[in-house]
Amino acid sequence: MLVYRLSRTSYASDLEGTGAKLYGGRWNNKGTVLIYTSASRALAVLEFASNVELEFLPDDLSVTTYEIPEKDILTVPDKDLPQDWDQLPAPQSAKDFGSSYFKDQKILCLRVPSVVVQQEYNYLINPESSKFKAVRVMNISPFEFDSRIKK
Repeated sequence: MLVYRLSRTSYASDLEGTGAKLYGGRWNNKGTVLIYTSASRALAVLEFASNVELEFLPDDLSVTTYEIPEKDILTVPDKDLPQDWDQLPAPQSAKDFGSSYFKDQKILCLRVPSVVVQQEYNYLINPESSKFKAVRVMNISPFEFDSRIKK
């Protein structure tokens, strides 16, 4: 399966989940490494735009395309998610929920719903998984953000 991440070009080839480890995210506490990706380039752009103010939007962006084995993607049923998973800002319950899955080194990827488009999915890749060697970077391409998306 192909998944996508929009990031600053200097981090486009990062396979260590450094940003998530340093700052945490919706689905992880600080200290838990993850690579946040999306099911489509369009969702990756929306996810990025929802987390960056226009005046701080970098002009050196790239889209990284990853290939992950579908057999190694764990889908969490919506009924098992914390009730407040989609609240803003991200609740501690969602951070704890996601972080707990990645204590298991065997879990490579977790499929979770997007807050931005709840009928779409994000894919959280675990660089510390024993299966991580199966993840391949297929392409890194420059991306120019269209400011009409966010004025």
